Amino acid sequence: MEIAIKVIQFLLSLSILIAIHELGHFLAARYFNIRVEKFYLFFNPWFSLFKKKIGDTEYGIGWLPLGGYVKISGMIDESMDKEQLKQEPKPWEFRTKPAWQRLIVMLGGVTFNVILAIFIYIFMLSFIGEQYLPARNLQFGIQADSLAQDIGLKTGDKILFINNQEVEDFMEIPREFIMGNAKNVGVERDGQLITLDVPDDFFAKIISNRGANFMSIRFPFIAEGFVEGSPAKDAGIQKGDHITGINDIETWSFDEFRAQIGNFAGQDIELQVVRDGERLSFPLKVPEEGLIGVYLKPLNEIFEYEKREYSFLAAIPAGAVKAWNTTKTYLSELRLLFRPEVKASESLGGFITIGSIFAPTWDWVHFWTITAFLSIILAIMNILPIPALDGGHVMFLFYEIIVGRKPSDKFMEYAQTVGMILLLALIIFAQYNDIMRLFR
Repeated sequence: MEIAIKVIQFLLSLSILIAIHELGHFLAARYFNIRVEKFYLFFNPWFSLFKKKIGDTEYGIGWLPLGGYVKISGMIDESMDKEQLKQEPKPWEFRTKPAWQRLIVMLGGVTFNVILAIFIYIFMLSFIGEQYLPARNLQFGIQADSLAQDIGLKTGDKILFINNQEVEDFMEIPREFIMGNAKNVGVERDGQLITLDVPDDFFAKIISNRGANFMSIRFPFIAEGFVEGSPAKDAGIQKGDHITGINDIETWSFDEFRAQIGNFAGQDIELQVVRDGERLSFPLKVPEEGLIGVYLKPLNEIFEYEKREYSFLAAIPAGAVKAWNTTKTYLSELRLLFRPEVKASESLGGFITIGSIFAPTWDWVHFWTITAFLSIILAIMNILPIPALDGGHVMFLFYEIIVGRKPSDKFMEYAQTVGMILLLALIIFAQYNDIMRLFR
């Protein structure tokens, strides 16, 4: 069921992003009186799931969810319609319009994707605000795994400073490490402030481990509820119990418990809990899958989150700033691909990778957050100067504006073909990476 929910969210988000992107091209073309022959959500080789012609434009839904397209008259695009280009240019065709108009048409898609992200952020900020967990409010500190211990961090440390700058949002901490920006960290340990230097080779270690075995929020394993047929509930565990150990092994935090419970799959154990200050022990048999059927107490009930609230007017500039900051962050992540420590080919992911970032349960806040982020990614990826992408057309249009003449139709055909082959190869390789990760 969780997989089905993720798939539905992914397809809905993808449909919104594609429709908005192609709408940008469509409206820009129609504004300059350029004829649009087709407007399609998803590709439709051989047949369409739905199509209807209104005026000069055929609107439809294809069956192949690799993108979408608008077929603009007199333009060399993915349709590779060479016959139309052999005819005399018509006044309603793309090729007869001035370069600046054609440039606006080609930038329409990425512009609409950026506008969509800004709109989503504006409405989210105005309706629900912006919630975050201050680093100073992590009263139990961090759970330091092997990589964190390599630089001197310990479980229970409270990280308060990165590069001598106070950290407001805890999520900035792992991001600064993964981006390779952290040079030193200031932690509170046993009431004292300690500064730890981050070794130069630490970035390579965290990249080679793909961020695993690093750190997480440390919090107690407090039962909030139970799944149907829960072994823990059958054994006598109640809501509000703090699960603190397995047999003689102390597992105060959830991460400690999760690391140990799988070792007892199919075995009888004594589950140690604290209830109203009293230590209790309950015998139970751990199922073969290593799960005891307990829902965690939500983090926002354990920690004191803070919230920034905005009026609708205040949310407008704040939404634009959030979109800009998200764009800068993603561009910084792209630059990581060119660092020698990063194996760019292994970092590529396809539809499974994208789909996995959606929540396993339906959460509209999470859905729109991810959709806004993907909208910015789509804009950035589409503006890359690669033939077959919008950025490729923009690159050739700038060449035309600067030089004063446009590339020949034959050159554009070859460039489009090469770009499509490269793009298809990249898509196939990304799906291959996804499949190999599943097997691993």
